Amino acid sequence: MVMGPTHAMSGAALGLGVAAVVPSWLGGPTTAAGALTFAAITAGAALLPDIDSPQATVSRTFGFLSMGAAHVCENTALSVYDVTKTRRDDPRENGHRTATHTIWFAIAVGLLVALAVSVFGKPASVIVLFLMLGLAVRGLFPEWSSKSDWLAITVVAAVASAAVWAWLPQMAGAAALGITITLGIVAHLCGDALTKSGVPMLGGLVTINGKRWWDICPPGFMRIKANGVADKVLLGVFSVAALYLAYLVTLQPAALGANWAPITAVG
Repeated sequence: MVMGPTHAMSGAALGLGVAAVVPSWLGGPTTAAGALTFAAITAGAALLPDIDSPQATVSRTFGFLSMGAAHVCENTALSVYDVTKTRRDDPRENGHRTATHTIWFAIAVGLLVALAVSVFGKPASVIVLFLMLGLAVRGLFPEWSSKSDWLAITVVAAVASAAVWAWLPQMAGAAALGITITLGIVAHLCGDALTKSGVPMLGGLVTINGKRWWDICPPGFMRIKANGVADKVLLGVFSVAALYLAYLVTLQPAALGANWAPITAVG
């Protein structure tokens, strides 16, 4: 797999890149602060598919709670694989990189989040913000988070989610949160598709050559190794892209087609 920081940074870059084109009636950002928050949530969601692996970055974010969720998701994903596989699909001993690594998962989770927020309102919004911002902290600040107790990450996530709810309520809307979750998961899938194993993006529903769980990946010479040189290069590329897009979002939003004021004009 691509490492957690690379996933998170790719999600942040994607979030910043599309923040300006999401219409406000769908909960899209209307300020630079909103766009940065949009990207932070997308960065967190870009770690979410790896909740099917107890060894992944996401599984360590909230201590025993996220670790327990990872074990449940791993077993659930394996059950989905076993039920949907054909005789030509390989036998598996765990569910990593199966059900949560499909486009169907990205769409379903985004819709479920939007539905939950629509039905339950503030409690659902705060929970989603808390979880995604916690994952963003874990992914975007790996050195600090690896040295900190999971309780510290939990406190930071709680404070950040409360701040977003208080000062940027439009970013806690049903459509906005659903969109950010789907975008982040898609960023993760695209990153994993570059690796040696590929990713079953259409797995479970689309059958090709008798297999229902076939991996999408580039030609062999283009595939990368987790935590290898190419992975580190990608992290650098996404970091530069995210910084540049953050600059545009805050200081030259018109370059992205956004109609909010640059932060230098605020006040």
